Amino acid sequence: MSHESGTGGIPAGNEYDWYQRACALLEGGNSAAAAILFQRLREVDANPSVLEALGRAQFDAKNYEEAVMVLEQLVEVSPDNDYAHFALGLSFWRLQKFIPARDHLAMAFVMKPSRSEYGTALTQVKSTLRHRVEKGMPLEGPIPGQVDL
Repeated sequence: MSHESGTGGIPAGNEYDWYQRACALLEGGNSAAAAILFQRLREVDANPSVLEALGRAQFDAKNYEEAVMVLEQLVEVSPDNDYAHFALGLSFWRLQKFIPARDHLAMAFVMKPSRSEYGTALTQVKSTLRHRVEKGMPLEGPIPGQVDL
């Protein structure tokens, strides 16, 4: 099977082939390339599996704003998807938007309390918020005067 592009920049094969290829790229650590292919697939078929994989690829590629947009769409169409809430919470966390991060991580944890990573992430975000409140720091964004390393 060829992995070359078809005509007009459209990937060769059908949507299932695209999905499998993008998943292989994601699992192989090439999240940016996977995101491109998942985005192309989303234009044809924005089903929840595609949205979840695209959100994961965007997150792994450190495209947190894009991940938030995709994962918010996924939560809208699949509000009972615990992983969607977890990934959205992590994306908000990376953007230092701690309140929506806490809310989505809490939702994921309530849905699947057996997932230890959900509880761990929720505890960490709540701790960050508690610390910021105690120190009179802003609840969102970087701390003024702090240098990113």
